[in-house]
Amino acid sequence: MNRIDKSAKKYKQLFGDEIPATHVTDPDFQDILSHFIFGEVFYQGDLDDKQRELITLVVLVTNQTLPQFKAHVSAALNVGLTPVEIKEAVYQCAPYIGFPKTLNAVNEVNKVFKAKNIALPIESQKTVDEQNRFQKGLATQVEIFGDAIKKMQKNAPLNQTHIQEYLSAFCFGDFYTRSGLDLKTRELLTLCIVSALGGAEGQVKAHVQGNLNVGNDKEQLIDAITHCLPYTGFPRTLNALACINEIIPEN
Repeated sequence: MNRIDKSAKKYKQLFGDEIPATHVTDPDFQDILSHFIFGEVFYQGDLDDKQRELITLVVLVTNQTLPQFKAHVSAALNVGLTPVEIKEAVYQCAPYIGFPKTLNAVNEVNKVFKAKNIALPIESQKTVDEQNRFQKGLATQVEIFGDAIKKMQKNAPLNQTHIQEYLSAFCFGDFYTRSGLDLKTRELLTLCIVSALGGAEGQVKAHVQGNLNVGNDKEQLIDAITHCLPYTGFPRTLNALACINEIIPEN
């Protein structure tokens, strides 16, 4: 099957018979887009369609390309992702892009869910409370990054310890401990989020190592970053690949 036929098959699987406006107004551009994204990138590597749509969602949230994000919420449902999985992927963005941008995406998800008669709110995935969110977050942080986290907290200047505490309690306690997505998936999505941000190469390198520590190998990371390419462009993709290659050199 050539890439044009692959593109048509994949597009129909994701979006049904919906025809984008640019098919009429900008057919050449739409053909380039569709044939590359849905005829090449979607077939590169071993990620399944659920993983690909989760990655697409978080990158579009990070980029705040909300019309395309909304379309991919429907596509995510079409490939079998649950409302819980979709919401959890969006929530996972909050520590890295902030609450306002995440809320923009949450509102778009809710519009799609309401249109499809998916009841809101969906079931809670919370697993921590006010008494244990820090300790459980710290335990998750150590599981991903190792005992260096405890040393980093201990060595933080007094006027910056609150930032380290927020990382443990908020980023890892409030979000990483939630059910709905497993730890390997959350860490892979986080790598895609920080790669899509641009200018966060220090965090990209840390999360490359974090992915290795939780069981995602180099090929999975390359597949994930490749899938980000049509949405983030070559500069950020190449920067992320450079980080991967620095942390995990080629043999």
